[in-house]
Amino acid sequence: MALLKLKPATKDYIWGGHRLADEYGVEDTGPVIAEAWELSCHPAGPSTIVNGKYAGKTLQEYIDAEGFEVLGTHCRRFREFPILTKFIDAKDNLSIQVHPGNTYALKNEGEYGKTEMWYIIDAEPGSFLYYGFKKEISKEEFEQRIKDNTLLEVLNAVPVHKGDTFFIRSGTLHAIGKGILIAEIQQNSNVTYRIYDYGRMGKDGKPRDLHIRQALDVTNRKPIEQRNVGYPHVADCDYFTVDKLLLDGKTRSRTQGSINEDSFLSILIMDGEGTISSHGETLPFTKGDSFFLSADSGNWQIEGRCEALMTTIREKEDPIRVGINIGSAEIQIGLVDNEDHLLAKEKYPMDNSRAAEDVIDEIAQNTLALLEKNAIPLDRCTVVGVGVPGTIDRKKGTVIYSNNIHWENVELAKRLGKVIPCPVRIANDADCAALGEAVAGAGKDYSDVVMFTLGNGVGGGLILNGEVFEGGIMGGSEIGHTVVRVNGRPCTCGRRGCLEAYASVPALLRAAKEASGKDMPLDEIFRKATHGNIDMQEVVEQYEQMLGTGIVNIVNIFRPQLVLLGGKISEHADVLIPPLEEIMARDCFGGPNSSVPKLAVAELGDYAGMIGAASL
Repeated sequence: MALLKLKPATKDYIWGGHRLADEYGVEDTGPVIAEAWELSCHPAGPSTIVNGKYAGKTLQEYIDAEGFEVLGTHCRRFREFPILTKFIDAKDNLSIQVHPGNTYALKNEGEYGKTEMWYIIDAEPGSFLYYGFKKEISKEEFEQRIKDNTLLEVLNAVPVHKGDTFFIRSGTLHAIGKGILIAEIQQNSNVTYRIYDYGRMGKDGKPRDLHIRQALDVTNRKPIEQRNVGYPHVADCDYFTVDKLLLDGKTRSRTQGSINEDSFLSILIMDGEGTISSHGETLPFTKGDSFFLSADSGNWQIEGRCEALMTTIREKEDPIRVGINIGSAEIQIGLVDNEDHLLAKEKYPMDNSRAAEDVIDEIAQNTLALLEKNAIPLDRCTVVGVGVPGTIDRKKGTVIYSNNIHWENVELAKRLGKVIPCPVRIANDADCAALGEAVAGAGKDYSDVVMFTLGNGVGGGLILNGEVFEGGIMGGSEIGHTVVRVNGRPCTCGRRGCLEAYASVPALLRAAKEASGKDMPLDEIFRKATHGNIDMQEVVEQYEQMLGTGIVNIVNIFRPQLVLLGGKISEHADVLIPPLEEIMARDCFGGPNSSVPKLAVAELGDYAGMIGAASL
């Protein structure tokens, strides 16, 4: 919990003036101060803290030290600090420009796109800005007008006055005219495509660069219907919510509020003077000051005369989560809504011979294609969750080792996040399947669930108190690699006697072949066992004993309320569950004098891993 006063980074673009230094207290850094980045974690101009124990540190350094939680739960969906707040002094006309959306910017520039809002602090008489087009034009006409310098003829020139607000969605062509002073709140991005610049020369004496190709790709060529944002907010979108605070110092000279765990609060002082208090600390403010109050700071109060913009981050509307399940045989991608419903899915074969980086790049592109196919904008995505077999470092987003897909020290989250602009969480695939069942399947009425996934390997997921159990070291639980027979069969992990060596699909198929001398599918093994084939009965009984031993071991340690069976072999639960229940009743510690957990079959099938990954 903190109340931080910030010092801005400044920019000396050629169109700027000197009002920010003369009137707004910005440190005089030269003859031109075009922009003051008042609240910024952008590497091109971070703001600096001037009070408290972090004085002299950047805002980003404070966040790194205290943890991303200081931004609030509504910011979990962002990979980095979400906004950038500026003062802009346009002594001369800015270039005609456009900002791309997230998808295009991340693919081509390596950072987010930009949606922004402007609040007109002051404007000279006759001032105007450009805001979209007068009428819809074709891409061909747009390109031709850029070439022959007639673009201004089709732009929408809007007169401006103090107090006007404009919402500039990415893709909107725009330009601030001379004589205008603006407060801007925007996405945390510095990607701008310049289209027209009045033939001006840069500091090097050469014409400033234009970005015609990129502008043609991203510009919305239709007129913008609404420019001013009304009640109850000055601006409101998935990236920021901006409210205006006005205290006249007479009839109203004090206001207060409370900051909960949802979001931080940014306060940008456009005029006035007084004090701001929070968490036992009081700081003076004057025109041009910027403050950051961390999430969960509790009560705050402002006294004095004040005109300010207050920015928070709200919960995303109609969010979509992406759940990805990487298996040894196939990859599944699903789109999951807020009710944990699977809206759309896709699966395709996993090629273990390919480099991990190529596999991840393909996953990213297929995810984007699935979103596009279902007409879901990338902006609706709040998180990407990935389930991967093997040992996982969830904090770093790294696959430490997976013998199933032959990956070692793969920075999965980092690489996937380069393409998809939201946080990427990863976990063991069995943990994801268990989480999926716990939130939307057979375990949704229980807080403590153990799930055994019986497939090409034996995975296991533990949900304790409603959360995935990870343990004190990376990797979480490896239920399939608990030993059920000392010096038993070799396991894929290199040890002997693991549960996986007896209870996986390959283990059961191998046991059946050893007993019968021939290969047979799972269905045939269970069909013969239920129809009196002695060899297959013995094979299935031995399988049940080994699986039962593994289940009892886990139950005796974690004492769950529910044990779930998932994976291919769980399709034969009608054969397996009665003898497994007998084993549990006999061997679970305390027997009839304790509470033996219920045994059930997972309900979500292949969907569990995707839904669970999306819930990370």
